[in-house]
Amino acid sequence: MSVVQTVKVAAPDSGAATGGRRPRRRSVLRALAPLLWTGPAIALIALVVLLPVVIMVETAFRKIDTIGFDHGWNGLANFRQLFHEPDLGSIVIRTIIWVAAIVAITVVISLALAQLFHQQFPGRRVARWALIAPWAASVFMTAVVFRWMLDARSGLINVFLHDLGIVKDLGSSQADWLGRPVAAFWWMVGVAVFVSLPFTTYALLAGLQTVPGEVYEAARMDGASHWRTYLSVTLPLLRPALLVAVLINIMNVFNNFPIIWAMTNGGPGHQTATTTIFMYQLKASSIAESAAMSVVNFGIVIVLVLVFLRVSRWKQQVG
Repeated sequence: MSVVQTVKVAAPDSGAATGGRRPRRRSVLRALAPLLWTGPAIALIALVVLLPVVIMVETAFRKIDTIGFDHGWNGLANFRQLFHEPDLGSIVIRTIIWVAAIVAITVVISLALAQLFHQQFPGRRVARWALIAPWAASVFMTAVVFRWMLDARSGLINVFLHDLGIVKDLGSSQADWLGRPVAAFWWMVGVAVFVSLPFTTYALLAGLQTVPGEVYEAARMDGASHWRTYLSVTLPLLRPALLVAVLINIMNVFNNFPIIWAMTNGGPGHQTATTTIFMYQLKASSIAESAAMSVVNFGIVIVLVLVFLRVSRWKQQVG
């Protein structure tokens, strides 16, 4: 009898233990279920983004010759060599001006375009479609087209300026915009603004369409002018969309390669190069130093983004 009682008592405990394991397994499986959907994306990010970053950082500390042979650990020698490059200081300053000028000009023009496209007017849909064209076209091909248009002898822009009397002689140094560093730089800024406008305008337009009409009615009832309404109502409510647009533009413009490479190759010398172009130019002489420049570029992007987030008080916008 004692044995039977013991078995009867032990049996429920065994069932309870088994029943306890099943809910645990189900909860674990339930927690892992999202990995079926997010796993491929995480693997792709790890393979395409994280792995190249790790290889880039490792390469920056190796001694690699121009042929590509790895001669082992090189410590900080690549960074010391990079920081002793005579043109690095001017290139960094030029890069900051490049980013600040393009982002600022793009945002100002995009604010005006977004406000225009938010209004009702004949042909608004066609105008919106036309704005997508610079965005849909290849950035490299757009830059090549502008390089042809700026040709000193037969470029469309120079022919037009010649007809206006601004350019006296076609084929002269005055008409060679891309041969003069300062002129070439600002022409490239204009092209970069041209290709950046569609995304920024549509991002701000999406923000404008979320502003409730009751807010404008209340402002009109308070006697606010159109300009005061725009400054006190529209812009504050546009800050989340503006924050996203500026952040993406900062990263895109900083890393922009096709426009400068297609129009000037960063020349003459390094006089129109940004740090991204300079990184590519260094590859011909030192792969490891080019990797060190990549690490520095990565750091500059982070600093620029953090400074912008600090100035824009992004936590208040998110909250």
